[in-house]
Amino acid sequence: MSMLQYFLDNSLVHYASQQPQDWQQAIRISCEALKRQGFVTDQYVDAVIDCVNEHGPYIVIAPGIAMPHAMSSNPGVLGTAISFTKFKKPVTFFDEKTGERPEAELFFTLAAQDPDTHLSNIQRLMELLMDEELIEKIKLTHTIEDFQALVASIR
Repeated sequence: MSMLQYFLDNSLVHYASQQPQDWQQAIRISCEALKRQGFVTDQYVDAVIDCVNEHGPYIVIAPGIAMPHAMSSNPGVLGTAISFTKFKKPVTFFDEKTGERPEAELFFTLAAQDPDTHLSNIQRLMELLMDEELIEKIKLTHTIEDFQALVASIR
């Protein structure tokens, strides 16, 4: 099963209706699907934000792409999953060490309680992220219907 199909099948796709005011709010919004499905609690969401405050925007893994996550030992993790959130415009982060302002509009948010499932999720996510053509197609989607049409087109 493709990663995109996984997001659909598990109700883990979210097109944000409003643009977040800052990256902290973007992370909160990117965790909503995981919270709604019972994979994480607010405690985990706060931990993700704390990690970025402490270590800088390491979660922006490529231009336009963020992978919010925190340690699997966090008590706010109730299950293992990855959700997908797309914002209308890129969200800007700030790296105090370098002065850089990386941006991301696609958020792939990870929750990991089971290391094996987590590893296979990450491997599937990396395959998706390495497909630059597919990432560009995802960036062109604006609604869940667009996302469903994209998934149907690659089956």
